[in-house]
Amino acid sequence: MSDKELDVRALPAPDRHAAILQTYEALSVGESVVLVTDHDPHHLRDEFDTDHPGSHGWEYLDQGPETWRIQIGKLATTPLPRVVCDTITMIHHSQPQWGVAWKLPMHRRDLDSNIIRLAPGASIRAHVGPDLDVLLFVLDGTGHLTTEIHTIDLHPGALIWLPQRSRRQLSAGPHGLSYLTVHQRRQSLILNPAPPLNNGSSLEQNS
Repeated sequence: MSDKELDVRALPAPDRHAAILQTYEALSVGESVVLVTDHDPHHLRDEFDTDHPGSHGWEYLDQGPETWRIQIGKLATTPLPRVVCDTITMIHHSQPQWGVAWKLPMHRRDLDSNIIRLAPGASIRAHVGPDLDVLLFVLDGTGHLTTEIHTIDLHPGALIWLPQRSRRQLSAGPHGLSYLTVHQRRQSLILNPAPPLNNGSSLEQNS
């Protein structure tokens, strides 16, 4: 069976990406599409390497300068299961990187996941969570999770359930706090400020 050919040169630039992905997804295992374009689609290759490592083929047939032809093959029905992060190495064998130290890199996914590292004594101010449930897993360090009613001690190995729209504040202990979150994908994180505590004080982020 000869390869399908997809010439995107006549398509508007915003439409090319979707057309390529739709064509690739429609392929059966073992089939290929020859992409014809007017430049080296290196950003597209980076996306395939991130989303489909080991499950696609990429071969340049012509490399410009005016026409580029790339054979993209489908080697598996879906992206392959794989290790995406070694948390032990990240936490214990690398220089501290405070804030977002890692996030799930795949472009097409149903989940979001992040590793957050809070510096010693730092906190995330009191807020009302988003309209989705979050699992939080403590990787290293200690700290506290303050809820509407009580405070939970955080330690390595603790798995915390954060119900949607629940009020919480995270505070790191004297050696910092590192944790992994997993939740349904959302477009952006919006923290809604919580009302003052009963004693009139408010919880703010420390820096």
